[in-house]
Amino acid sequence: MNTVSRFRRLPAIGSVLAATVFLAACAGTGSAPKDTAYVARDVETLYAEAKDRLDRGNATLAAALFDEVERQHPYSPWARRAQLMSSFSYYVASDYNKSVQAAQRFLSIHPGNKDAPYAYYLIALNYYEQISDVQRDQKITEQALTALNEVVRRFPQTEYAADARLKIDLVQDHLAGKEMEIGRFYQRSGKWIAAQVRFQNVVDDYQTTSHAPEALYRLTETSLALGIPSEAVKYAAVLGANYPGNEWYEKAYELVQDHAPDVTAS
Repeated sequence: MNTVSRFRRLPAIGSVLAATVFLAACAGTGSAPKDTAYVARDVETLYAEAKDRLDRGNATLAAALFDEVERQHPYSPWARRAQLMSSFSYYVASDYNKSVQAAQRFLSIHPGNKDAPYAYYLIALNYYEQISDVQRDQKITEQALTALNEVVRRFPQTEYAADARLKIDLVQDHLAGKEMEIGRFYQRSGKWIAAQVRFQNVVDDYQTTSHAPEALYRLTETSLALGIPSEAVKYAAVLGANYPGNEWYEKAYELVQDHAPDVTAS
């Protein structure tokens, strides 16, 4: 996902970051830092150079320079700003681990700061950007969901929470897709009970996602395969009640008509 697309989804960061977001979005990530060796400079000059590097698209060097602001001037008001700007710069550079670390450090030192909501949101974004396709391990996806829920829990009335709620829906759909993939694999292998467990997880934990109708259909299929037609009829009935007219209901209806025409739900 390119930098411009990410920033289009990014709410305003607050007084510390707002002026930088647009410029960095237009500039891209730039090249790696060439030399960040210690050179004593006054804090205003050092911070201005870091911001200039970010505005010009060299996010990696900008992050290193913001880190240098804190290192050289740890007790100045600029150090607090630099911590969050460092996290932001690492995020732009797609160095997600360092971005999370910098944001967590900011929160550990300034938990009540007015920009704390953004720090939590930035942590969630770093995990969200790393979500992989459903064929891979979903640990990062689960971390993204946890972090997004934390934003909503702590700051429910903020713009960050509003965006987090939208992303939570997408993340849950992604996790449901992973359960479905595993369930289908077990089903193809004839491991009916293992398949049912996965499909039931979708129905129980991700019932508002796009995968719920198919999960109910697959439960109908596996129940018939296990020789429990009354359960199959039950799942088909639930599917029809919640998703009338859905293609998966039509398939489930045909299935029970063919294999359990006189059976009632358990």
